[in-house]
Amino acid sequence: MPEDKTQNKDAYTLILDAIDTGIYRPGDRLVESELAERFGVSRTPIREALQRLETQSLLTRDGRSMIVASLDHNQLAELYVVRSELEALAARLAARHATEEEINVLRDMVEADRALIGNPAALSRANRRFHRQVHLASHNRYLFQQLDLVYRTMALMATTSLAAEGRSETAIKEHDQIVDAIAAGDGDAAYAALKSHISKAFVTRLKADAAAAEKKA
Repeated sequence: MPEDKTQNKDAYTLILDAIDTGIYRPGDRLVESELAERFGVSRTPIREALQRLETQSLLTRDGRSMIVASLDHNQLAELYVVRSELEALAARLAARHATEEEINVLRDMVEADRALIGNPAALSRANRRFHRQVHLASHNRYLFQQLDLVYRTMALMATTSLAAEGRSETAIKEHDQIVDAIAAGDGDAAYAALKSHISKAFVTRLKADAAAAEKKA
């Protein structure tokens, strides 16, 4: 029985990672047999993982098939509202509770990310690591769990706002400001800096989506 649970967890993580890294994109159809072959896992844990992803609204059902879900404009706006508030709260709590070592890790991350400018895919992964480190520094397990759910849903975004011209450099400067506020123990400044950071990312994404829609028209 424990072995089945481990298999199920592995299948779920493998599929989620594949969506997160763009191997499977919104609108792609997921087939049990193909997933089992790709990941070297039997079909039972694959089926259970797909059902779990469906309950989390990461997959939608089309007849007997599962499809990677897409976010419409309203869903995207709702997601950013929740993300903005929860991440800002995490930054406020990090300003109160982050250890010196955690702050040093955040600073090192920002510095290392400068070398990734011009590589949106790598910078997007680094960006998630940075934000996760802020979540951890909040030292609030319940907030961390909720943000984990938010970030799973963000895997449904087909593109990253960091691909927009000039956004990478600006985002790293914003990360610097967030870390400075956390290091200073200024919860209000940390809250404001992270909320502003998410707001600017959302504006960038909306502009990119509008431009993409105009090209299709």
